[in-house]
This record gives sequence, C-alpha cells and structure tokens, in this order.
Amino acid sequence: MAPTLTLKTGTSWPDAWRRCLAVAPEAFRDDRVLNLWNSAWQEDGRVLPAVSPVDGSPIAGPPRLDGTTAHRAVCAALDQHRAWRHLPLEERRARVAATLDALAEHRGLLALLLVWEIGKPWRLAQADVDRAIDGVRWYVDGIEPMLAGRAPLDGPVSNIASWNYPMSVLVHAMLVQALAGNAVIAKTPTDGGVACLTLACALAAREGVPVTLVSGSGGELSQALVRAPEIGCVSFVGGRDTGAAVATAVTDLGKRHVLEQEGLNTWGIWNYSDWDTLTAVIPKLFDYGKQRCTAYPRFVVQRHLFDAFLAAYLPAVRTLRVGHPLAVEQRDDPYPELDFGPVINAAKAKELRDQVAEAIERGAVPLHRATPDAARFLPGQDTAAYVQPVTLLNPPSSSPLHHAEPFGPVDTIVLVDTEAELLAAMNASNGALVATLSTDDRATYDRLAPHIRAFKVGHGAPRSRGDRHELFGGLGASWRGAFVGGDLLVRAVTRGPQGERLPGNFPEYQLLP
Repeated sequence: MAPTLTLKTGTSWPDAWRRCLAVAPEAFRDDRVLNLWNSAWQEDGRVLPAVSPVDGSPIAGPPRLDGTTAHRAVCAALDQHRAWRHLPLEERRARVAATLDALAEHRGLLALLLVWEIGKPWRLAQADVDRAIDGVRWYVDGIEPMLAGRAPLDGPVSNIASWNYPMSVLVHAMLVQALAGNAVIAKTPTDGGVACLTLACALAAREGVPVTLVSGSGGELSQALVRAPEIGCVSFVGGRDTGAAVATAVTDLGKRHVLEQEGLNTWGIWNYSDWDTLTAVIPKLFDYGKQRCTAYPRFVVQRHLFDAFLAAYLPAVRTLRVGHPLAVEQRDDPYPELDFGPVINAAKAKELRDQVAEAIERGAVPLHRATPDAARFLPGQDTAAYVQPVTLLNPPSSSPLHHAEPFGPVDTIVLVDTEAELLAAMNASNGALVATLSTDDRATYDRLAPHIRAFKVGHGAPRSRGDRHELFGGLGASWRGAFVGGDLLVRAVTRGPQGERLPGNFPEYQLLP
C-alpha cells in the first residue's frame, strides 16, 4: 500500500506569496501583482482569476492592460531606451551583474513560484533559474568583443514568450538585450509565470535595469507590443499560429525580429544496434512532460528494427515518475524526484486525452498507456491537469499528433522501409528546431543528416537549445528572423555595419551561421 503523502514544509502557495511580499513589496500586493512601466509599479489592469496546474488551487492571475495603456507603456520604454543606450557599457554591466546576484540570492523562491505556476518539478525549476543566471553571466564576462563596432537599436526590444521557460528563455533574453544597450519590454505569458516574472523584474528594476513588464491578451496588446513604431525589435517564442500573425506584422513593417516557433522534432532509427544507450536516454526525453520546444515526440523507426526498438523503449518509459511536485512522505523530506508533474492546465490535459482517443479510434495502435495508480498525489487533490505517458504507433494523417508537436507526454512512432521514407517522416512538419538520427554507421549519418530539416541534428544523442556560446535557430516554418545564441543574440539586438546581413530566416534571404 502506497504511503499517504503530504505537502513539504514551507512550500505552500501562501508560503511563497508571503515571501514575495517580503522580498519585493513594491511589486506585490496581498491580492495581486502589479504591472511595471514608466519606471514604476502600476496598480492597473483587470486581474483575471488563475489556478495552479499542480492542484487546481487559486494563485495570482495576470493584471491585464488594455491596448491604450500598453501603448503608453511602450512610449515610456522608449524614453528609458534613449537614456540607457548612452550609458557606458561598464555601468550597464555592473547593473546586470547586480541583478544576477539578486536572482541567485532568491533562487529558491523563484523556483518555488515556477513549481506552482507552471508545474515544474523542483529539479527542473531550479535548473530553469540557474540557466538564466549562468547564461547571462557568460555574456557579462565576455560582452566587449560582441559589441565591438555595434550600437543599440533605435527602440526597445519587445518580448512575447510562451510560459514554459520564464527564466532561462525570457529573463535570460531580456537581461542580455539590456546589457547590449536596449530597454526591454516583456508581456507575461497568458498561461502562467506572472509571479516569477514579477519577482525577477522587481530585482532587475531595483538595480536600474530598464525593464517593462505588462500583462494582457495578445490580440489586444499586439498593436502596441508588435506594431508600434517605437519598438526596435520583436522577440517571440511560441506556436506557429500566433507566430505567423507576428511574422506578417513585422515583415510588413520591416522591423527587426526573432520568432522562435514550434516544429515536430523527430528521432530517427536506422541500421542501429546500441539499444542500451537508447534505453538510458528515453526517460530524459520526458523531462517536464515534453513541454519543451526541443522535446522529441516522434520516433521514426526502420521497420525491421521495430521489435528491438520496443524492447529498449518500453522498459524505459515504464519507469517514468509522475505526480505532485511538492508531495512527500514526511514534511521535511527532500523534494520528490519526478520526471514531470502536470501539463500547463486542465484544458491542455483534456485536449491531449481527446487527441489520443481520436487517433486510436481512427487506427493508431496504443503501445503504452500508463495509469495514475503509481503517480504521487496528495489525498483528494485535483488531478485534472495531469496526463500519464502515452505511446501510439502510426497516428492517422488526419490527427494533429501526426504532424504537430503535442506539447505533452505523448510519443508517436512511425515505421519506414526506405531512407526516402525516413527523411520524409522526419521532415513532416516542414522544419524543426532539433532532430536526432541514431545509426551505427557514421557515413550513413553524414549522408542523411544534411537532408533533415532541423537547425541542430544529433548523432544518437539529443540536441538542446543550448547555453552561452551555442547558437540556436530553426529551419523551415519553425523560425523566422535572426538566429540567436552566443554572439548572434547580441547581433540580433544591435546594429552593425551598413548593409549587414544577420544569420537567420528572412523573407528576402536565408543565411546559416
């Protein structure tokens, strides 16, 4: 009989909120967070109710602004930008470095907010905070040569990002953009992360970094955050539907842009025999329930290897640990070691379950469907946002699981007989961020990898977004605008020599770094 679990001491949402009030009273109220614009915390916007994906309990919702107020915020950010861009680099570097020290001091609270707001297990929540801090420190230490011969943009950088990596993607980008001489604006993701971002921005604002943080619907704020003439660059991370609208707007206006969009990242198996290595990596591919832009939800497997693949895959996927990220046996026990907790909300969980059921009804073969029996939950807690791991063989072409990223713990497998079929199946979404090909023969990998439409292709090992010097982008419909990572991130948000062509995917050209 499984032991009865309880919440770890000091980790409740009220505990986290009290700590936020103590650390940043300027940004938090008893019942809400504030927007940050015009160098001040503003008690404006209509606060929407929100619940935690962890257990369905109420948490802080975003204080949504209207379009008129958002445009006032953008105009104020332009004033900040005009002052900040002339600040000596050493002063900018000192302020960003002080911000990093403050983020490190409050690492535990930032991570706890990520657990409650977006359902990250403790290990992954800490890693998100650490990657932001360590990544920006790399730029602080080496920024001079990256800025040689370059100048800040004419206006602030507007950041619109998805909810899954508030620190290591969004805050990281904002601080590097500021280090390069730009004021920065960020819209809080609609689905989660508002308290974590509010705390991070409060710590940055205290050090004099020109940060604006606003909440609101994308449709209502896009005129200000995307199309406003004051904006110097738009940085977007999200899905293809919203990204397409942003791409159209920035292209029409000729505006500098970085648009990271989803793609179906695939893992190919061809003439392969190192099954122990594959077994070891499978659980890692389920980190955070595959709610990552670099997750691998599709395996493309050579048909005559399918039995060996299953023998390696199924034992690994059956070891996955799912549950409440803060549930322990004794209140002072260490945080539980989990592969993932909930997906981002109950609506997404229902969407995934419906897609799986529909795919099976139309012919997909269920190879693995975990049950919640072994999951770690508190007695009587709401579990509506939890999805157990699922693996399907040959989803029908009519199913979204056939051609789109599920953004949840759902794997699909496609069988192929020829190299042409392998490449076609691995390129099903017209471009991806990452891909991997597992094959014993290096010559085969070298021959096939250039035909896989992903920005990064691994040989038998997963690829990631990367940190510090590692470049990042996408091919096909997975990316629009300038590539980032390393010095390319600085180049994307600064102006260089006349006629410079940035590496990236643009309407008039594609330039790989």
